[in-house]
Amino acid sequence: MARLVSELPLRQETLTVYGKSWPTPRLTSLHGDPNLRYTWSGRTFEPEPWTRSLSQIRDLITETTTHRYNSVLANYYRDGKDAMGAHADDEPELGPDAPDDVLIASVSMGDARRFVLKPNSPDEGRDAGLKVSLGHGDLLVMGGSTQRDFKHHVPRTTKYIGPRLNLTFRMMRQR
Repeated sequence: MARLVSELPLRQETLTVYGKSWPTPRLTSLHGDPNLRYTWSGRTFEPEPWTRSLSQIRDLITETTTHRYNSVLANYYRDGKDAMGAHADDEPELGPDAPDDVLIASVSMGDARRFVLKPNSPDEGRDAGLKVSLGHGDLLVMGGSTQRDFKHHVPRTTKYIGPRLNLTFRMMRQR
């Protein structure tokens, strides 16, 4: 994790949500194959090239999941105040076939954080869904209709939590 944090061009982006601009409550870095673009929250990002470390991890994830990913979004949570709001990764360029089938392999490094997956349907009830602590070395794979039928987030916490790096490997289609 320390090597990745030192070599990735992690930065705090400004995104627009409901017409208002906000700094992201974490640092990010997008990497991938040439000629890809990824648009979310009204901004289009072009990935940085793969680093050697990211390529090695991608190869391990490919071997484990039997799927090849052509991009990765690194999210660096500096402490418990950094977070990810509830969302679905359902952008049209995600594949293999958004929103009906989006495949994401998420690798956690560093301190454990709570990951919450909630159904979009209000009929499911307030306590429906999944809450899991993802720690160093954990791999979470989301596929099929997960992004269509659920939202997920990493909530803030007031407990002391050290840094966490999350790598979300994705399949992106050229648009």
